[in-house]
Amino acid sequence: MSIGKWGEDIAVSFLKKKGYKITERNYRSSFGEIDIIALHKGKLIFIEVKTRRTDEYGEPFEAIDSRKIERIRNSALMYLRSLDKELPVRFDVVSITVGDDSHEVRHIDDAF
Repeated sequence: MSIGKWGEDIAVSFLKKKGYKITERNYRSSFGEIDIIALHKGKLIFIEVKTRRTDEYGEPFEAIDSRKIERIRNSALMYLRSLDKELPVRFDVVSITVGDDSHEVRHIDDAF
């Protein structure tokens, strides 16, 4: 299993424990992919997951650049057009650093 897939599985488990209802994983549009889409407290949340083995080059979330944000936002617009109703939205990041026997999860609400 790739570290990215493993990180997404960790993020899903983490979010479910916080009461998030996962509605989609790896949603794809012509603009790109959204790792996780969830509902929480009446909001539709688009979640990018970044997983790294080390923070030697910075925190995992720091790898999300303006081009990636634009692709996620455009993909979110495509997803929203497919819905029958309007919901408030938010963009979150789950940043995971993996150690030998453990991992650290950082959830950033309203990241961009």
